[in-house]
Amino acid sequence: MVTPEHGPVRVVLVDDHEMVIEGLKAMLAAFRSRVRVVGQAVGADSAMSVIVGLTPDVVLCDVRMQGSSGLDLCRAVRERDPERKVVLLSVYEDEQYLFQAMRAGASGYLLKRIGGEELVAQIERAHAGDTVIDPGMAARAVDTAARLERDEYWPGARHGLTQRESEILSFMVSGLSNRAIAARLVIGDETVKSHLRSIYRKLEVGDRTNAVATALREGIFQ
Repeated sequence: MVTPEHGPVRVVLVDDHEMVIEGLKAMLAAFRSRVRVVGQAVGADSAMSVIVGLTPDVVLCDVRMQGSSGLDLCRAVRERDPERKVVLLSVYEDEQYLFQAMRAGASGYLLKRIGGEELVAQIERAHAGDTVIDPGMAARAVDTAARLERDEYWPGARHGLTQRESEILSFMVSGLSNRAIAARLVIGDETVKSHLRSIYRKLEVGDRTNAVATALREGIFQ
């Protein structure tokens, strides 16, 4: 256990489900001497004003939310105050999300199934300057990182793209329309659009043209 030197760690909770926030508050209430929830925000879009107003030690937020994501919020928080700690909490056991979280400047990536005692300990560690990662995910991430170094993954994996997203991006580079991609992969148009939104977010672009340009510039596809 990391004991705070100046009282309990001050935490702001961010999630797009108020029920989740209330559940976390109830869980952390048993550890008031170590962690104190000083504020909360429903959704990333409203979180920044809460964080700026309360200046917490640690921001604990969901990865995927409607509107801006936890990754977007993490980047914004770290750009405004590089010393502010952000720990991402998620149901997704996907090391690509973990890699994105680390690139965004997060101090940790934990799974929502974590128990109260362990969550408090990890918040304290993050506050003390450690990087906290779910142990199971950390082990898989080490293996994934090694395989990436050996180029054993698909194009775009280094940018966080899934295998399907890489496939769709290759079709985009080839000039196929959304409808043509859907027909080629035997999936719906809306599914293609969902993948495109994820591709844009991971490549940090706003449209198809810039996604293709980035793919070519970064050498994802020739």
